[in-house]
Amino acid sequence: MVDFEIKTKQLIDSLKGICASYGLGNDGNEFKIITQVFLYKFLNDKFAFELKKINKDVANAGVKWEEAYISLSDNDKDMLRFELGGKTAFLNSEHLISTLFNRQNESDFAKLFDDTLRDIAKQNNDIFAVKTDGGTKITLFEQNGLSNFISDESKRDSFCRAIINKLADFSFEQIFKEKFDFFATIFEYLIKDYNKDSGGKYAEYYTPHAVAKIMAAIMVKGDVKNVSCYDPSAGSGTLLMNIAHAIGEDNCTIYSQDISQKSSNLLRLNLILNNLVHSISNIIQGNTMLHPYFKDGNNLKKFDYIVSNPPFKMDFSDFRDDLDTKENNERFFAGIPKIPAKKLESMAIYSLFLQHIIYSLKPNGKAAVVVPTGFITAQSGIDKSIREYLVEKKMLGGVVSMPSNIFATTGTNVSILFIDASNKQDVVLIDASNLGQTIKDGKNQKTVLSSDEEQQIIDTFNNKKAVEDLSVVVSYDDIKAKNYSFSAGQYFDVKIEYTDITKDEFDAKMKSFSDNLESMFKESKDLEDEIKKQLSGLVYE
Repeated sequence: MVDFEIKTKQLIDSLKGICASYGLGNDGNEFKIITQVFLYKFLNDKFAFELKKINKDVANAGVKWEEAYISLSDNDKDMLRFELGGKTAFLNSEHLISTLFNRQNESDFAKLFDDTLRDIAKQNNDIFAVKTDGGTKITLFEQNGLSNFISDESKRDSFCRAIINKLADFSFEQIFKEKFDFFATIFEYLIKDYNKDSGGKYAEYYTPHAVAKIMAAIMVKGDVKNVSCYDPSAGSGTLLMNIAHAIGEDNCTIYSQDISQKSSNLLRLNLILNNLVHSISNIIQGNTMLHPYFKDGNNLKKFDYIVSNPPFKMDFSDFRDDLDTKENNERFFAGIPKIPAKKLESMAIYSLFLQHIIYSLKPNGKAAVVVPTGFITAQSGIDKSIREYLVEKKMLGGVVSMPSNIFATTGTNVSILFIDASNKQDVVLIDASNLGQTIKDGKNQKTVLSSDEEQQIIDTFNNKKAVEDLSVVVSYDDIKAKNYSFSAGQYFDVKIEYTDITKDEFDAKMKSFSDNLESMFKESKDLEDEIKKQLSGLVYE
């Protein structure tokens, strides 16, 4: 599959090249074109793949499968639609890439291209639409058309021809039996230029695979079936994909909410790539803190597993007071950060997400949350109140403090907080800050863990092992005695090294120390005298 991975990346690069040649390189709309065109290609080939599994005539037609499909009766096609269910998008013959390829010399081809994508989105809206918290459906493809991003109307036809010619070059069909690791790599490559912190209000950090892998491997043990997985700040879905893969894509249902429309669209793409189409209807674009979407009756829905890498700091002063209501008293049990006089952007919104996650867990649910490392030792305020709550309720699984710069895009040190309502015994605290290797990532420094180091963290946590200078296993009472600190370093034994020396060696060391002190005292006296001399020479003019 290495060869095919290379070809897939080449397709992505060639699409970016087309955008650049038409003036859209690094344009704000480039990511929409790249991701949606890639998605169109993927769905076209996925449809062919699933179709051939159902219909022998189409399968036996080989490279002429499109002709075999087109020749089917309307009744046969209706039956195929029924049998496909929600596995993938259903395409009419006029939607196929081969059809557009054969019609590319027609006038107004750009309009034909855009209309085709719009029609696919419309026909498959029930399965593939992302909803907002207000109930609006965001369709699979851009409703205004992709060609409209080209400002010069005379170039739109040639732009769409260039795209369709690239898409017709090869087929994805041979990769649909591949598993998560392959598609995770492709997805990361596809979005690598479009999921970075732009310095705006809502930073969209891509969670490193090491963090995601460790979270999933610690949370999921043994056979798990028919469970719900939730992320209230899902981003592009790295954490959700990892835990879904650990559980088994057929054994879980994904729920997510994120304020960013871009992130929601990327998450939808991620779900499609990873065989989780059945969960697309649970992708919600909206403000989780202000308008949490998922409910059971009048109460917020509770989940089996929750993973999250929420924004740490953000100005939410414009809706802070709207959260401070009686109905939110239980959800935000530790309090809501006050609006500061200055530095509104430093408001600790992660503390709201953390409380929301705790509140949204089922009685025996599990959660893993990325938090700033400062959270685990803060001696007052909301952070400490949350830690006290987790200890008093005996629902702390443990903490893994990660190396600095594990996120190349932010200098903030992070820890992974594991919440486990079933853990009534000892807690594992790991300090992994000394692990990893520092590498250059663009203009930034990034720490990368080796596979062995990742596994060491996972095994240490899951086996509740105390390892010198790495981990401690402590009781809830131990944590209370340390003022509710979750930092492993505060529980490490202080080591004092003793060295046997003779009396002569001792006397020599003491004389050396004494001589050094006398020398420093003399230097200090000389400096004092010099300063006094300088001061005495100063006169008023």
